[in-house]
This record gives sequence, C-alpha cells and structure tokens, in this order.
Amino acid sequence: MFVDIAILAAALATGAILFRPSVASNPFWRATVTPLASIIGSGFLILAPVLDYGYGGWAPVVMAGLCAAAWAFGSAIRFNIAALNDGLDDTPGATRLEALASWTLALAYFVSVAYYLNLFGAFAARMISHDDPLVARSITSALLLLILAIGSTRGFTALERLEQVSVSVKLAIIAGLLAGMALFFRDRVVHDGLVANPVHVDGWSGLALAFGLIVTVQGFETSRYLREIYDAPTRIRSMRLAQVLATAIYVAYIVLMAYVFPADDGMVSETGVIDMTARVSTILPAMLMVAALSAQFSAAIADTGGSGGLVHELTRGRVRQGMTYAALTAGGLAMTWLFDVFAIISYASRAFALYYGLQALLAAIRAGTRKAQWARVAFYLALAFLALAMTVFGRPVE
Repeated sequence: MFVDIAILAAALATGAILFRPSVASNPFWRATVTPLASIIGSGFLILAPVLDYGYGGWAPVVMAGLCAAAWAFGSAIRFNIAALNDGLDDTPGATRLEALASWTLALAYFVSVAYYLNLFGAFAARMISHDDPLVARSITSALLLLILAIGSTRGFTALERLEQVSVSVKLAIIAGLLAGMALFFRDRVVHDGLVANPVHVDGWSGLALAFGLIVTVQGFETSRYLREIYDAPTRIRSMRLAQVLATAIYVAYIVLMAYVFPADDGMVSETGVIDMTARVSTILPAMLMVAALSAQFSAAIADTGGSGGLVHELTRGRVRQGMTYAALTAGGLAMTWLFDVFAIISYASRAFALYYGLQALLAAIRAGTRKAQWARVAFYLALAFLALAMTVFGRPVE
C-alpha cells in the first residue's frame, strides 16, 4: 500500500508541475518537450526486459552506451543546425547529401509508425486477450487504416494538439514508476535480495543487438526540423536538455530494474515490463498500459504527419500527403503481418542509424569547409562509420 501511495504521489506531483500554465506555455520547455517525447517513447517500455535478459548485470552499462551514442549523433545534428544558421551556403555535394538524408528520414518514419502501432497492438491485446498475436496484429491493422482515414480527411491538426497533454501524462507516469522502483530496489537491498543475472548475448552478438536497439533512444533529431517555430540557439539548447533528461531517466530506470528481477526466457516480450512491474505494485501495470497506449498512438500520429510533410516538401508538392499516408499504411500492414515487433524495431533502428550517419557525414563536410579543427572532422567521420556499422549489422532480439 505504501508503494502504491508513493507512486501516485510522485505521478500527481510531476503532473501538477508539468500542467502548470507557466510551465506548459514556456517556449523553451515546449521546444524541449518535442524531442524529449520522441526519445522517451515506446522504447522505454521494452528496454528493461530486453536489456535485463540479454546483458544481465551489464544492462546499465549498455544503456549508458546507447545514450552516449545518441548524444554523439545529437552533437552532429546540433552542429548542422548551427552551420545552417550561420548564413553560409553549402557545397553542391552537401546539398545533395541533405536531400538524401531527408529521404532516409522519411523512410525511417515509415518503419517507425509500424513499430509504434505494433507496440500499441501488443499492449492493447494484453488488456483483452493476454498477448494473442492475432488480436495484436488485427488491432494494429485497424489503427493503420484509421490513421489513413484521419490523414486523408485532414484530421491530424486536431490530434496534434493532444501531443503535449499525452507527453505530460507519460512523464508523470514515468516519475511514478521510478519512485515505485526506487522503493522496491531499496527493499531488496535491505533484505539482501539483489540479483546478478547472467549474460545471454555477448561479444559480437551483444554488440549487434545493441546496434538494433538504437531506435529506442532516437527522437532528438526532431529539433532539427523545428526551424519555423524556434530559432537555432533555442533548438540546440533544448535538444541538449532533452537528451540530458532522457539519459538520466533511462539509466536510472535500467539500474533500478536490472538487479531486482531474475531473468527468464518468458520475460522478453513486447509487454514483459507489465509482468515485471506487477511484482512491485498493483497499480503500476495499469498506469504503464495508459502510458504505452497514449505514447504509441501520439508518436505514430506525429511520424505519419512528419513523413507526409517531408515527402511533400522533397517532391515540391508533386506527391500529395494523402498518397504518402496510403503508402505508409500499405508498408505498415505488410510489416505487421510479416514480422514480429522486435524485427520491426531492428529495421527502424537501421533506418535511423543510416539517417544519423548521413547527418554525421554532413557535419564532417560542413566542419571541413568552415575550417574547423581536424579533430572535429575526424570525430564526425568516425560517427558516420559507426552509423554505417549499425545499419549493416544491427539485428533483432531472438
């Protein structure tokens, strides 16, 4: 009972702060919320069972490594934001590479929408039929068709207004989760109940699996495309803050989860975190269901709208947004019925890794033309090669 009260208190206190008009309407916080919402999205819920089972006691180190890689790629994108703002023209090669990166991001959005909605389907199916794959895929398919109908009737604007509300609710629930896990962790320390799970994937397999999880910490790149709303310094500072907050939340979450639950083969599933947190509190599973459903649907709406707008812009209006939504729906339906959620996560990771690699290569080119220090150019080139390795070698959870 005490744990339940602490969870509710932490969630309500966080929600009260986030819903205060002075916070909700603050321009800098609103600029931070967009990338933060994308970073701490659906991946937050699947990481604990995957990392706990795969890497055992090393799970927090792997989580910190994923966040460090995300920070490095974020630094390349922040450099590009500043470079595009300094008024200097790009070389023709950089201009073409920028267009290729944008097309890659549009493709990544296609895969990420399938990823978000398949997780939505998995959690929704858990509520009504206890993890029936057929029910989960049917729910996902219905949502894809619903989004196509919404996009075709120009309904995205109304739904986008719900983004900040859903983000605040999600962050409040995460605060409750961390509070509950902190108490549970303390209880295990007091009663000498901490566990050190064995490593199930190591060496090259472990590295390839980590490559396949980069999508779980992506989302910071959204700051790159908010130039019509916020100036470059605001986007750079808000992206940094979003990544710092996300790193603190992610690492704390994995530390608290990795040493209190014995790993077993049944824990690695789309909804495995529900079974894990049910041992902590009677109310956490229901709260996480709410967070999962709202996070997945709002993220899918955002990426669907983003892909439609991006393709429309790249084709200079020749491809209408409705055509992009139809292609996205067709692709999403194919992935839903051909692959499981973890395979889709791996494909999404590869698509985003390729995008980050192109952004890192752009940063290296721009740093070179602006006579930056050679170390900065070498760093961005190394990031581009790392992203290429993630694209080629990332693999799904088996």
